[in-house]
Amino acid sequence: MTYGDADTVRRILRETGNTWAVVGLSNNTSRAAYRVAQVLQADGKRVIPVHPKAETVHGETGYRSLSDIPFPVDVVDVFVNSELAGAVADEAVAIGAKAVWFQLDVVDEKAYNRVTSAGALMVMDKCPAIELPLLER
Repeated sequence: MTYGDADTVRRILRETGNTWAVVGLSNNTSRAAYRVAQVLQADGKRVIPVHPKAETVHGETGYRSLSDIPFPVDVVDVFVNSELAGAVADEAVAIGAKAVWFQLDVVDEKAYNRVTSAGALMVMDKCPAIELPLLER
């Protein structure tokens, strides 16, 4: 099953807002989250790191959890394994995020149902760094 059709992907990337919290983002340059955050920033997004280390990454102050961020977040991009992702999705809804994006290989159907039932957009098993160039076609 597909969780995030082309219209939903486009809406999240172009219409939902530019403040993206990236859960799992640290200064580890070998991790996909680091590189994807660079792509998001190049697209004009403000990328907020969320990681237990709360490191400053790409010039943005990091936070230990979504609930620690003291300003509104539009999209929560999730780079944690599927077993942990549902709790992150629930926290995203709790802080009022407009959309949740689960990265490649991150799938939780129950979390998808909870997020969309709460009125937020959601995509699973996709990468914005891959989807952004497809929008330009």
